[in-house]
Amino acid sequence: MQVNVSVRHGNLSEAAQQKIIEKVEKLARLIERVSKIDVIVELEKADHPSVDLLVSTELKKEFKSSYSSDDLYGCLDQVIDKVEQQMRKFKEKLTDHH
Repeated sequence: MQVNVSVRHGNLSEAAQQKIIEKVEKLARLIERVSKIDVIVELEKADHPSVDLLVSTELKKEFKSSYSSDDLYGCLDQVIDKVEQQMRKFKEKLTDHH
């Protein structure tokens, strides 16, 4: 699984990028075939960051979410929660045998 963290209009420290990577890697436990995770942090307004998350799977399905707030890690948590909900719903559809 490949994880890319990109930052627009600013810089993040290596420690912050590593913490972001550790948080988003946990998404792979929901669906085993995650091939790539892209995290885009928008710091154009330093007091109001925005986070976009794109999870690509080998099942030809992409999960996308974005959120902006006053806190970078709060944004990240919200985005991860949204994508987790999408992944759980997709997994339910796969395993639903009506």
